[in-house]
Amino acid sequence: MGYGQALSGLDASAQALDVIGNNIANSATVGFKTARAEFADVYANSLWGSSSTAVGIGTSVAAVAPIFTQGNITTTGNPLDIAINGQGFFREVNNGVTTYSRDGQFSLNASGDIVNSTGAQLTGYPAGPNGSISSTPPQPLALSTAPVPPSASTTANFTLNLPANSTPPTGTFSPTNPTTYNSSTSMSLYDSLGNSHTLTMYFVNSATPGTWDVYGTVDGTALPTQLGSMTFNSSGALSGVNSGTATGSTNPAGTMSLSFTPTTGANPVNVAISFPSSTQYGVPFAVSSNVQNGYTTGQLAGFSIGSDGTIIGNYTNGQTVAQGQIALANFTNPQGLAALSNNQFSETSASGAPVVGAPGSGSLGTLQSGALEQSTVDLTTELVNMISAQRAYQGNAEMIKTEDQVQQTLMTLR
Repeated sequence: MGYGQALSGLDASAQALDVIGNNIANSATVGFKTARAEFADVYANSLWGSSSTAVGIGTSVAAVAPIFTQGNITTTGNPLDIAINGQGFFREVNNGVTTYSRDGQFSLNASGDIVNSTGAQLTGYPAGPNGSISSTPPQPLALSTAPVPPSASTTANFTLNLPANSTPPTGTFSPTNPTTYNSSTSMSLYDSLGNSHTLTMYFVNSATPGTWDVYGTVDGTALPTQLGSMTFNSSGALSGVNSGTATGSTNPAGTMSLSFTPTTGANPVNVAISFPSSTQYGVPFAVSSNVQNGYTTGQLAGFSIGSDGTIIGNYTNGQTVAQGQIALANFTNPQGLAALSNNQFSETSASGAPVVGAPGSGSLGTLQSGALEQSTVDLTTELVNMISAQRAYQGNAEMIKTEDQVQQTLMTLR
């Protein structure tokens, strides 16, 4: 049996060297996982069962198993380079065939699909028109370059201080006469077509203590009526906001109503103006914030990918809209996956069915955009393993040589 044992050892050692060589060859392959040859001893079957004196008939390679440990993550700056930090695989589809990979090198094709180097499409959860992520089964992800439509302004919020030591101006208010008002401030509003309009508000200290009248112009044209008034208590806090010329409100969260019809053919603009946390203190006029909710149309300027896999489109109008969410898949037994070319794996009965979900949910890892997971091959370890496999190969070859010498001795006996 010596020949058979040694031959099995030679074959197993050669396969181990093949595995080591493949590891070394892929030491720079993104997402590659080190594999190892797993040996098993072999015994001949016996009609009478096992024996305490039975001698094995050699060895065999029971499996070549990848070791799914976490690889080092290095930054690249490319937003479509994506690294998985933790468990899970990217789920990809190519011509209807689903595969899995740890290689996060993606790009956009001519159709805007997110694909790998072989054209397989990255899958995930699509986003609706308003950016809400769908809970439908994963499907190929694509980036839309369509512009974000404009949104008309409907609210405007100002936080400001009106000087308590100011005196009421004289004469009837006129936006062209600075002596008829105390202070003014402006902001841009947008109509339904995305056109910008400048709202200027003028604050007039009235003869009634703690009361200010508010007037306005849109694109330089005076509004036909007074916007409203603001009242403050003796502590300088806002106690009421009144719309138009009405008085008597004690609601500091009240609003002033602004309505105008643009000359651009857009719909009429209706804006509720509020003044949260505004004050009347004995310091100069100051505006600490002015915010409105409208915006013009915007073109896609770039995108980013969050740790949860959400792809956020960034637009030239300052808006951000979710365009989808990358899905990850995990398996009960990742070592049961079938290794394919191009850094791909396929599902098998040994791996179990995939568990698909959003990054960061359950046992799935998180994502890091602008980075890649490097190969887990340790060259030092592989070189040591190569020496060990070489010694085993030499030992088995020496066993064949020794067995040959023994047989030669038997053949020469007289």
